[in-house]
Amino acid sequence: MAQTSPSGVPDSPTASLRTIAREHLPSDMAARWTALLRPGVRLAAARDMDAVVGRLGGVPELPGDVEWPVWEGHGPLSFVASVDCAALPSGVLDIPMPTDGTLSFFYFDGQVDDGEALVLPDEPESRAGARVLYTPVGVATAERATPPELEPYPMVPLTAGVEETAPDAYHPLIEETFTHTGHTDHPVYGDAFLEALWEAGDSGPGHRIGGHADPVQNPVEAEVAQGALGPGTRWDDPRLAREIRGWTLLAQFDSDEAAHMMWGDCGALYWLIRPEDLAERRFEAAMFTWQCS
Repeated sequence: MAQTSPSGVPDSPTASLRTIAREHLPSDMAARWTALLRPGVRLAAARDMDAVVGRLGGVPELPGDVEWPVWEGHGPLSFVASVDCAALPSGVLDIPMPTDGTLSFFYFDGQVDDGEALVLPDEPESRAGARVLYTPVGVATAERATPPELEPYPMVPLTAGVEETAPDAYHPLIEETFTHTGHTDHPVYGDAFLEALWEAGDSGPGHRIGGHADPVQNPVEAEVAQGALGPGTRWDDPRLAREIRGWTLLAQFDSDEAAHMMWGDCGALYWLIRPEDLAERRFEAAMFTWQCS
């Protein structure tokens, strides 16, 4: 279990992850595995004296000329979360996050159609069901009332902490770093190692900005890359491995009891983006996927 700071945000598990690698992997493999760690910003419910960097739920603050996001033919998107980029410790990240302004995340959560329409990366017509809006600093905003078709999620203020993140065991980076032909007989897939990693990350809802995604099932980068290449792309398509390298996690928001958020069966929402689009603030180019158990 990760140690927790007074703010309620887990301290960086870097030492724990490195210790786990040293204990369960041969020394050369441990060194290669820890070289894959990436810094992320973990978001958790703020307590009384915590610095607030964003929120889950509630109502968004939007510029007057920005319309509430709508998936045409289906209905309005629900407001999931927002983060104040200036308040994030984004300087530790290895992606070009904005240093000011606000990111707001919206998702068609099935309230208006009882979950009939799904937002999936390999269905281009559904991509309007998840949006990221960036409001630059200095632009006047005001609280925007939730459309009457939707029930807003309870507001949960968020605080931030820096953490190191590890790639999923089946992430393409692991495949590239540890060249092998089978999974079950390789130390990075050993039960004791994977269980220790799971326990180190078992610290409550996994809301995150940057770093490696924490997938519920398979690597989310592969799902997004397949969707970006177009419908019908096969998993053995040689272009897929190259496309996967081009995407990085922007944000993930887990199921969260305090915010009454349940994405499928204890699932999570993921927004990924190409670093060059992030650097140019092209958030309309972000791709979305979701997973549940």
